Parts: sequence; structure tokens; C-alpha cells
Amino acid sequence: MRPLAVIGNVNVDLILGPAAPWPKAGTEIIVDHDELRVGGSAGNSALAWAAMGVEFSIAANVGSDQYGSWLRETFGHRAAKWSVRSERTTLSVGITHPDGERTFFTTRGHLPRFGISDVMQTIDGGAMAGGLALVCGSFLTDDLVRDYYTLFDWAASHDITIALDTGWPLEGWTEENCTATLGWLSRCGIALLNEVETTTLAGLNDPIEAARKIRSSMPIDGIVIVKRGADGAIAVGPGGLLTTIAAPRVEVVDTIGAGDVFNAAFLAALANYKSIEACLVTGTQVASRAISTRPRHYGGPLASEEAVA
Repeated sequence: MRPLAVIGNVNVDLILGPAAPWPKAGTEIIVDHDELRVGGSAGNSALAWAAMGVEFSIAANVGSDQYGSWLRETFGHRAAKWSVRSERTTLSVGITHPDGERTFFTTRGHLPRFGISDVMQTIDGGAMAGGLALVCGSFLTDDLVRDYYTLFDWAASHDITIALDTGWPLEGWTEENCTATLGWLSRCGIALLNEVETTTLAGLNDPIEAARKIRSSMPIDGIVIVKRGADGAIAVGPGGLLTTIAAPRVEVVDTIGAGDVFNAAFLAALANYKSIEACLVTGTQVASRAISTRPRHYGGPLASEEAVA
């Protein structure tokens, strides 16, 4: 199996809900569920890998408060070299709604200070040679983004394939953000986007044509993945090869981090040399299981093997 790593945003999520309608200012409501858990795109993907029994490394940082200590304890030996910033740990409060959607309130916290030195001191390039590195949280990790091309050069020197999931820009897909993202993708082997991100970034309404347009700016063997939620997933690979799969029908409990779980499961299958179709099936099955269970369940150590058999 090829080595796996995730590089990016790890923070704390406080999930409350469901809440509907949105409460009037100055009032208080009672909700049925609360959960304090590891969050952030990198954190969500790492938890999925751990639950699936997949070996991996993770580069992140934390703040200098009790939440930062808790995150380091949660990740154990994998967090031994994480830097502790003077800022407070980034906190996201997620309010869930009966339709499965959610609203986030997030502090800036420590994430903007995650930089290239945090990656280099945590990820062993030699041990990762020939592997896959998931890079996420682009629009939250300011310091690292300034050194993305240094990161890409480092990855190329070790034959590491970068899989990029930028997340949604806080100020939206401005022309500047679109240009920057397409530039990053020109150095990445895999783009992991949701449907709205794909069509918005490409400026096209059809997700397949949008994926093809984005792939045209990537390396010749690049792959664009479009995560479509309940409608499944799309892959446009080398030579423009199109692969589409449907998602299992499940009763949605909590969609937070669904795309991150998909990323983890997809890349775990790809690292195990499965076909693109099998990787898409793995991603949708594991993500569907996660969003339909509370407490969240990924299927255990054999989940990836069962899904791609």
C-alpha cells in the first residue's frame, strides 16, 4: 500500500442541534444533541483513516489552550511534532438543522499560522516516497498557502502525489481565488471538489464539463473528483475518462465532514491500487455510513476492504 498523509486544518468542532427555525435574537432554545469532537478537513479525514485501520501521518498545529492539548492527546504519537501556537485553538460551533444542513460559527484561532515548517518537521519525505498527500483547508491556513509551491516542489522531489481539497473561500470564488486555485491544481495529481465548487470554479453549469475544464489545467495524469452528495460522485481521469457512481440511500443524521470522509476513503482505496470506480464506491459508501450514524461509524478496519473487494 502506498503511504498516506494529510496536511492541513485540525480544529475543534462543537456540534449542537437540530435547530429550526433560526431562533430570534435574545432568546434561548433547547436542542436534543451536542457533541464536542475533532474537526477541520484534515482532522475529519484523519479520524476516518484511523477508524478504517489505515496507517497515515498528519501535519497540523494547535493553539496554546486546553483545546490544543486535547487535540494533541487525541492524535497521540502522530501529534508529537505538532507546533503549539500562542493563539487560541480554532473553534467551530456547528448548528445542525432538521434537513441535514448546518450553519457554522468559526474563530480564526491558530489555523492561519500553520506553515511549511510544520509540514517539514512532521512528515518524513523519504518515508512518504511514492505516496499520496491530502492537502486541505487552503483558505484557512494562510502561512502554508504562501509557500504552496515550495510544498509542491518538496512533494515532487519525493514522488508524492498531492490531492488538493481547498474548501470554500471565506470571501467566495473571486477571480483571484479561482486563478490561485487553478495555479495550485497545475501542480496537483488529484482535485477533490464538491459539485458547487467545481461548477463555480470552472464557470460552467454542467459538473462533468466543469470537471473536464479543470482537469485541462492539471498534469496529464491528473484526476478531478466531483463529490455530489446524495447523487454520488464523478471522476474525470487521464484521457478524459469519465466514471460516475450512485450513492447509497441512507437516512441522514449529520452531514458535517462528509466530503472529508469521502476524501479519506477514496484515497485509502487508491493507495491500495484499486480502480477509480472502486475508489469512488469506497468513498461514497464510507461517507454515507458516517453521515447516517450517531455516534459516527465508518465501518471499522475492514470498511475499505469490503467496499473495494
